[in-house]
Amino acid sequence: MGITARLDVIGIVVADMGKALAFYSLLGVDAPASADGEPHVEVALPGGMRLAFDTQDTIRSFHPGWTPGTGGVGLSFAVDDAAAVDALHDELTAAGYRSELAPFDAFWGQRYAVVLDPDGNGVDLFAPLAS
Repeated sequence: MGITARLDVIGIVVADMGKALAFYSLLGVDAPASADGEPHVEVALPGGMRLAFDTQDTIRSFHPGWTPGTGGVGLSFAVDDAAAVDALHDELTAAGYRSELAPFDAFWGQRYAVVLDPDGNGVDLFAPLAS
């Protein structure tokens, strides 16, 4: 294949932009406060990638038959240590977000948890276990 592709944008379709941005801001994604009512928001990430949020109505504006799926894309956020996984999980659930998997020591050597964003997407939190 002669075409080179590079991953540039990770897109998330959201039902409510304000709720989605509030959740991801707790994970360090820095969107402007004025973006809450926008139909499309892009945030630059370290390393040059972008995280894009589009409302369901925005997607339907160019793809009228689109319907929400049932997962398939996951986001994972690394933190410094196992205690930070627990603390971030507690912060997110205290803010009203639902835990899908409470923090646990995974067999693959990480402290690991999953919290659902406002649209039901699983967001992984992880850190290496102390060796």
